[in-house]
Amino acid sequence: MPADTDTAPAAVAAAARRTPAPWVLMYHSVAEFTDPAEDPYGITVTPGTLEAQLLWLRSRRLRGVGVGELLRARAAGRDHGLVGLTFDDGYADFLTRALPLLRRHDCTATLFVLPGRLGVDNVWDPLGPRKSLLTAEQIREVAAAGQEIGSHGLLHQDLTTTPDDVLRQELRGSRELLRELTGTLPEGFCYPYGHLDARVVDATRAAGYGYACAISPGRLAGRHALPRTHVSQADGSARLRIKELRHEVRELRRKVPVLR
Repeated sequence: MPADTDTAPAAVAAAARRTPAPWVLMYHSVAEFTDPAEDPYGITVTPGTLEAQLLWLRSRRLRGVGVGELLRARAAGRDHGLVGLTFDDGYADFLTRALPLLRRHDCTATLFVLPGRLGVDNVWDPLGPRKSLLTAEQIREVAAAGQEIGSHGLLHQDLTTTPDDVLRQELRGSRELLRELTGTLPEGFCYPYGHLDARVVDATRAAGYGYACAISPGRLAGRHALPRTHVSQADGSARLRIKELRHEVRELRRKVPVLR
């Protein structure tokens, strides 16, 4: 049993050094709609709802920022009062609907885009509705407005089911395309559908990304598998507070070492 005796203190020390993940909110599309049937995947909030949610954050002395900025502030011990804001898929309505509200409330966000699907639509959502994706020029406009651009892969594929060569192209190929498009290598990646496993996380790290966003990564949680909180049209102040508390409880539990 000497090996177990030697490694146990190291495992406990590593667990004790864990810090809770920052609170990161996950959005997708911002558009007007009246019937829930128009939003079968629950990915859309109206501009009025987004503004109310941003006002709620500010009422609690919280400010939304892109994930890269949040992690840099955290490393410097200056992240108090900051919350991560992310928008997945790169819908064109980010430019017309979300960006003006972010500016109005002194917020920034990370927009995860698909450089393999520029200017088309969300073909991966079979139930629709069809939503236009940003063009290359529009992505450059978003970046010029001070928002962070991250990669969502090339084609919105479940990376856990792809062979290694396709996985490398989705990770490295999309990163290089975004550098050509914006002039900057993206720091962040976002797993399509939130699907990930150890192979995908390791490949993301090896591709050079500084961080990656998931949804509920479980034991894989870390800088390259950051948990996020889905925000919907139904989330008013009470529901947002519950989701904030749920995040805090989850992270407190994750910090406690479990010895087996």
